[in-house]
Amino acid sequence: MKEEILKKVDILYAMWKYGLLGGEVMPEDSNPGLPQESLENYLYFTLPMALNYQRNSYELWKAANKTYQDKETRFVFFPTEVLNHSFFEVQTALTKYKVALQKNKQTEIWIALCQTFVDFFDSDIRKLFDTFHNDVDKIREFVQKKEKKRFPYLSGTKICNYWLYVIWQYTDREYKNIESLTVAPDTHVCKSTYHLGLITEEEFLSSHVQEIVIARWDELFQGTKYKPIDIHTALWLWSRNGFAELDERILHHDFRKR
Repeated sequence: MKEEILKKVDILYAMWKYGLLGGEVMPEDSNPGLPQESLENYLYFTLPMALNYQRNSYELWKAANKTYQDKETRFVFFPTEVLNHSFFEVQTALTKYKVALQKNKQTEIWIALCQTFVDFFDSDIRKLFDTFHNDVDKIREFVQKKEKKRFPYLSGTKICNYWLYVIWQYTDREYKNIESLTVAPDTHVCKSTYHLGLITEEEFLSSHVQEIVIARWDELFQGTKYKPIDIHTALWLWSRNGFAELDERILHHDFRKR
């Protein structure tokens, strides 16, 4: 069973690498192109992430980019400035390009995160990573458990893991233990996990499916060449684009000659 699924993973991973699952442009590629190491870049890839649930990720990040490019709304990406504006002003800026779809709730989430960043890190979110020496486990422990209430939605099982992945992909951050970064079990990842046979239908329909998916991928990759986060994007794209047929011939063909 394990070997069979790992072979499917090999095929899926190869298909992704050869561009057969789409995804040449990912949602987060819609960004202002800020210097990777800059505070602005870290904040850009952090604040919108907390609003990335039950919505089209491509549309969210397009909206975030428009909001940043607009000089009148850019202030929402700077925690200190957010706290110096009224709720109505922040709400108006977040809804102008539809970064926030639930205008009250999501504005509250955004402001709460800004307050957390100011209170704990002098508005510099990079200090979170520095404080815990880029240790994924310690960062998650702080965000998801110790100070969970101070990180609304960003502390969620799906969003927290994906946020850490995006920070790794789009900033200069190097984690101490990247192998501890799990798949981010959103709807697409859960569907692909079920489609591969790694979870049962009962588990897929369970209210605990996210935790089950994380555990199952961790177990599967023990002692293999893969880290859980390696397969995340391939799983996401495979589901989003309709589950292309897995063809093992890709493992024996030199696609570099194309």
